[in-house]
Amino acid sequence: MDSIRKQLKLLQRKQENIRNICILAHVDHGKTTLSDSLLASNGIISNKLAGKVRYLDSRDDEIERGITMKSSGVSLLFRTLSQNSATKETLPPQATTDYLINLIDSPGHVDFASEVSTASRLCDGCLGVCTQTHTNVRPILVINKIDRLITQLKMSTHEAYSHMSMILGDVNAIVGTFHNENLIADEPEKLARAVDDWILEDRDDEHLYFSPEKGNVVFASAIDGWAFHLCIQLNVKEESLMKVLWGDWYLDPKTKRAVGPKGLKGRPLKPFFVQFILDNLWAVYDSIIPRDLKAKDPKPVLQTVMNQWLPLSATILQATVEVLPSPIEAQRVRIPNLLNTLPPLSLTANTQEGQGFTPEEEAMIQCNASSPHTIAYVSKMFAVPADVIASSLKSAAGGVAGSTSDRVQLSSEDAREQRRLAMVAERAARRKAELEGSVGPSGVQIQQQENANDAPVAISAATKAEEVPEDETLIGFARCYSGTVKVGQTLHVLGPKYHPSKPDLYRTEVVISKLYMLMGRDAGGNMFGIGGLDGHVLKSGTLASSTQVRSFGGVSGDAPILRVALEPYNPSEMNKLVEGLQLLNQADPCVEVVLQETGEHVIITAGALHLEAWIHQILFQKLTLTFAKIEIQVSEPIVPFRETISIYPAIVAQDKSASTLPTGTIVASSQGNLATIRIRAVPIPKSVLAFLDSNSRRLKAMTDADQLGAENETARADFIAELTAQFEEAKKEGTLVEKELWEDIGSRILSFGPKEIGPNLLISSSPSITNAWKDNFGAAKTRGRKESNLPIASEGTDDGGDDGTDEPKLLRAVTAKDYEGSIAIGFQLAMLTGPLCNEPMMGVAIFLESFELNVEGADNRQIGLLPGQIMATMRESCRQAFLKWSPRLALAMYSCDLQAPSDVLGKVYAVLNKRRGRIISEEIKDGTPFFQIKSMLPVIESFGFSDDIRKRTAGTASPQLIFSGFEVLDLDPFWVPTTQEELEDLGEKADRENVAKKYMEGVRKRKGLFIEKKIVEHAEKQRTLKQK
Repeated sequence: MDSIRKQLKLLQRKQENIRNICILAHVDHGKTTLSDSLLASNGIISNKLAGKVRYLDSRDDEIERGITMKSSGVSLLFRTLSQNSATKETLPPQATTDYLINLIDSPGHVDFASEVSTASRLCDGCLGVCTQTHTNVRPILVINKIDRLITQLKMSTHEAYSHMSMILGDVNAIVGTFHNENLIADEPEKLARAVDDWILEDRDDEHLYFSPEKGNVVFASAIDGWAFHLCIQLNVKEESLMKVLWGDWYLDPKTKRAVGPKGLKGRPLKPFFVQFILDNLWAVYDSIIPRDLKAKDPKPVLQTVMNQWLPLSATILQATVEVLPSPIEAQRVRIPNLLNTLPPLSLTANTQEGQGFTPEEEAMIQCNASSPHTIAYVSKMFAVPADVIASSLKSAAGGVAGSTSDRVQLSSEDAREQRRLAMVAERAARRKAELEGSVGPSGVQIQQQENANDAPVAISAATKAEEVPEDETLIGFARCYSGTVKVGQTLHVLGPKYHPSKPDLYRTEVVISKLYMLMGRDAGGNMFGIGGLDGHVLKSGTLASSTQVRSFGGVSGDAPILRVALEPYNPSEMNKLVEGLQLLNQADPCVEVVLQETGEHVIITAGALHLEAWIHQILFQKLTLTFAKIEIQVSEPIVPFRETISIYPAIVAQDKSASTLPTGTIVASSQGNLATIRIRAVPIPKSVLAFLDSNSRRLKAMTDADQLGAENETARADFIAELTAQFEEAKKEGTLVEKELWEDIGSRILSFGPKEIGPNLLISSSPSITNAWKDNFGAAKTRGRKESNLPIASEGTDDGGDDGTDEPKLLRAVTAKDYEGSIAIGFQLAMLTGPLCNEPMMGVAIFLESFELNVEGADNRQIGLLPGQIMATMRESCRQAFLKWSPRLALAMYSCDLQAPSDVLGKVYAVLNKRRGRIISEEIKDGTPFFQIKSMLPVIESFGFSDDIRKRTAGTASPQLIFSGFEVLDLDPFWVPTTQEELEDLGEKADRENVAKKYMEGVRKRKGLFIEKKIVEHAEKQRTLKQK
């Protein structure tokens, strides 16, 4: 082990020989099977178990389901023969080059997209293509499962070549689309001018596309253990053969020259790729796999032959070394692109506007390990059992992998047994050390600062036993971009919202006490672990030695949508639950832990599978046993709804006295009639609603008035201008309700809601309220918190009443402006809890038509209570105005993509219809019998959907669910049949279920609200106890 550590230490100094890569692909694309073959090349597992043991899937639910749920990684050592860089001739055998490959295996399911974002943020290259994550890393395309073309689809070599060519063309088309989107985003002014020269301008994008002759395409079968990429090993000029080995090039048997399609002249010649590669591959399968299905399983023989002929691990690692960049090369490209997406720095003497970088940023671009500017990025926090850390050095199958000759090949059972025995022995040694006060091995830690200057990460095996936590250790998954991280060093922890112009906000300091080389089932290299960050880093953050560094921001992912409420079985253990949830909140970037207004502790996850993984694996095992150390009760999954209004009036019978008021108008007075409010609720057009919903993050950034100071004024003005343009478009389209209400809308907006960032508007139509949102943003919130700046003298001063009493005295007459904060807060409360089922509202504009005060004769204490009364009156008025229109529920929706053969389409549609799904499109994939189906599915109907559709289709269809937003259910929850036609169709009993009412009552029942429901329905007989 000492020799391995020394070899690893030497490799860490050679940054040009390091490759940080991850595997990105969808579910069931063979990522973990591919990782097994790479692990077998380093002797971590047996070659016979590669593809079967799924070594990096260490969780019980991962093994049970057969899918990856958490990112895990390993450091691999790859040795290759050195070549002359000029002639590419192989040097003598003793001239070898060692490479350190840091590999991360990431999940493929969309519910775990945050894990994919974490892996791609830390890596410089990737294997495979994952369309759910658009990242700026250089990829190698791995076309896996080619064996299925031979054994299952029974394709000929020419059909297989056409199929793979089509796949390659589709992938390049997607890459080209992303490239064009980036060009348009980078140069929007040229697009606005629509310069023809710019549209037709040639861009050098050749390096973006996949082509086998470039070496960035690998053809593989991970389950059979073989792979190849176009690498010439013949006595032929490499450049000449590489040009014709892929594509429509054919070998003329007469002239022995390559000809194109025009040179065929009707002859049935095969392309080079088919004749020299696929024909040989198909011949091996045909000779080994017998056609008689009753024969002995030929797989072991096939895997042995193919692994010796075309070894998968050597091909993948060789392509990684040749195609993917080292950290030095990658950061020269990635870091400037990353910095351009961050908020700009204030101009200093070292920077010029639009060009140049600070010294700290230059150090990152150059990947300078000797720079005094230390900068690292923590992508996520995760918990590791202390005994796993303590036993990592003694684990026979763990640690940093050496070459095959340095390690004994172990079976999966032997490896796990040795790890178990090592963990038991380490626990006993630690207990003995604690009793005797001695020091023993308990982790993999960085040496002290005086010995840490040799390399960015230098490992040592000794630390004090009492420094190791008893159960869990929170470790930050980090990558160092410049400088050297040392034990004892003081670094600034910059939060995602940090900006150098406000160095005192979102910044803390931490002393690096522990550094870990994450090995075996995490990651290694210049990706390392930092202990002691709990309390400083929530989920992600930037570590820097200077405050003049821009924060890299958080890891982005889909917004969490599913939630469950937690409570302890023993109410006295609530404090332990809160502490455990704080740790849990740090363990997953896509999990949110919130305390709702009802007092419930809720965790929010990305999807049904994500939620199930946390409930069954984390909650019942980790959270129960280690994080909180208590027993926890979990509620049924909670799905959010939204409440909105349609353009039609309410169905309920209208009062004649109220018929003179326009629809949605309410006039209400506070207690004692001291204040009178008249408001009107009006639906917001769909186009404006979509604009507000898509810009919620932008609104949230502007809500933080301390973030960029005065720069918010320009941002607010720009946003109002864009919003006004959206209203003008809606006016032209004729979707506005009563166009005269929306005149000069930009200068009359008082607030957005709920939480000042939602898709609802408070608009002033009263001359007494003129404080617009764009002019004095945040003032209403401040006034509301102070219960409005009323001119009342404080108690204990000399400004008491004239009659000698202690009553506070008004210093001046109150006006409507003193209660703007109370009105705004009442609006926010109303938008947060709608009248249907206390869910947030969306698409509602509240016009404040008048606000009058009548405080003559009121004593000062009544006026002091008036702000709270105005809040309550405004809240209730908004809810009543909402009900004047026909209300609607908006459902959270999933976008569902799945592939299915034509013979099971009927079953797929039956499952979707049963769950109230809607088909968007269906297209047949060229050259295959599969249909690509896109549909929309309510989240509340999605529980068990994946299992149901797999059962109905015998596993031939597997859906991918991605949250796409909220969609209005066009059905009034209060609707009942009234007309003769409706009664004839549905009957007096309304036998057809009102789905909107069912959803509304389900939420009301969960929240403990009143439900108007009969105990006995449709009773026809009555039992009597009277005896004859």
